Amino acid sequence: MSMSSGPYRARGRSDRSRRTRDRIKQAVHELLAEGGFHTAAVEEVAARAGVSRATLYQHFRSRIELVDAICETFDENPALLRLRETVELADAGEALAETLALTVRFWSSENGVLSQLYGVAAVDPAARALVERQRTDRRGEYDRLVGNLKRTGRLGDGVTPERGLALLMMLSSYESYPELRASGLSDRQVTALLQETARRLVLRV
Repeated sequence: MSMSSGPYRARGRSDRSRRTRDRIKQAVHELLAEGGFHTAAVEEVAARAGVSRATLYQHFRSRIELVDAICETFDENPALLRLRETVELADAGEALAETLALTVRFWSSENGVLSQLYGVAAVDPAARALVERQRTDRRGEYDRLVGNLKRTGRLGDGVTPERGLALLMMLSSYESYPELRASGLSDRQVTALLQETARRLVLRV
């Protein structure tokens, strides 16, 4: 009994710790979506999560860590989960079109939070760190996609992998998404425009 109860208690503590961490992340996510995180004190985040200030600091030691943890919620987004598999599809042209579609789907689903983070990235170190991490992650996935295009001979004439990646990073950037939406395009229209532009600029036809 004593040997089995030890792991059980540890597992219980781990589950409680995970649930507490998830509540804190959800509180940050909600405050960002509401536009209130950047002016909120730590106590407000803790209160929203239903934990004490001390408990919050047990899980996140700084404001930067709080914002960075939002990436963990992004990692669970269905669009991103599918995207990581899509970039390696055997039909590289289909991979390109679907990857762009999933990128738009992700931007759309998280737009309330992302607009806050990108909007203050120049002056908020926490937001800037998240934006840079996200850009690095996106570059990694699109680099894999360009590698797929090169292996299958689908890169256009004169399009080097470096040029192809630069073009796709520009087209798939979050900054492009709200600009296109502000011009009156729906998500579907944004997706179609990006796909058509990518085909013209990157693909061998």
